[in-house]
Amino acid sequence: MKVSEAITGRQSIRAFDANREVSKALIAEILTTAGRAPSGSNIQPWQVYVLTGSAKQRMVDACVKRFVAGDEGAYEYAYYPKAWRQPYIGRRRKTGFGLYGLLGIDKADAEAVQAYRVTNYQFFGAPVGLMFTIDRDMELGSWLDYGMFIQSIMLAAREHGLETCPQAAWCTYHETVMSVLGADASQMLVCGMALGYPAADAAINSYRTDRLVVDEFTTFLDE
Repeated sequence: MKVSEAITGRQSIRAFDANREVSKALIAEILTTAGRAPSGSNIQPWQVYVLTGSAKQRMVDACVKRFVAGDEGAYEYAYYPKAWRQPYIGRRRKTGFGLYGLLGIDKADAEAVQAYRVTNYQFFGAPVGLMFTIDRDMELGSWLDYGMFIQSIMLAAREHGLETCPQAAWCTYHETVMSVLGADASQMLVCGMALGYPAADAAINSYRTDRLVVDEFTTFLDE
């Protein structure tokens, strides 16, 4: 697979084949490859927790319990803008309506929306859940580096026929997540990720979001 194919073909998979396991050796190989991602002064600020089997189920059970109880939780850091404005709110709404439209869910149907949203906290059926943490004393530059590491995981996974879905949703229950992980208080949850083989013929996996054309976000200066 060409690098360009790995990038342009990547998408957030939201239905995985729960019956196809991913070996520990393969997960380690993907993380080893991704570990070559750049970081300022090569400090490599990432720390990864790999959840499978009963460990993953404990995480799912703990967070699903909070979700179905109506506990929306709260981010420990501001992932999204505090005040939404155009063009960002428009892009967000288009994505949301497109996703629910494909599933045949009316966003006004609270019960149906909740039934779908809970799958976030089940890793969309993936056999592997990844949780990413960072030391609290790291600064913004290290968070930028972390993004390159996470994308490297998503691209390296595709070489092996695996797909992913990066998930900020877990951060709303960061206290629960960190407790289940047994992570030190000096660490902070960055996000989670579902990893596995995509479920064949799942309609949701056909969903593709739009991308801006180059001229919409690029300024060429040649004089």
